[in-house]
Amino acid sequence: MNLKPLGDRVVVKPVEQEEQTSTGIFLPETAKEKPQQGKVIAAGPGARKESGERIAMDVQVNDTVLYAKYAGTSIKLDGQEYLILKENDILAIVENGKK
Repeated sequence: MNLKPLGDRVVVKPVEQEEQTSTGIFLPETAKEKPQQGKVIAAGPGARKESGERIAMDVQVNDTVLYAKYAGTSIKLDGQEYLILKENDILAIVENGKK
């Protein structure tokens, strides 16, 4: 993928909902909810202060994040769905629990 986000934007690959529930029921496309979790594929350099200094990004490439339900702009590139959103649309970083 050759996308380089600008400013405080990130490119996220949404994690799709399972096709089948834990009880074995298959979900049609219309019943699936819009994903709110994804993996950061690319991150911009950060926003700028009025002085011109960069503000460091809190998220990094390969972070798994939760984001607002209708945030960002959806794009399709090379047959894959991606979401470009601002860092402040990211609600949390999902940690794997390992220390």
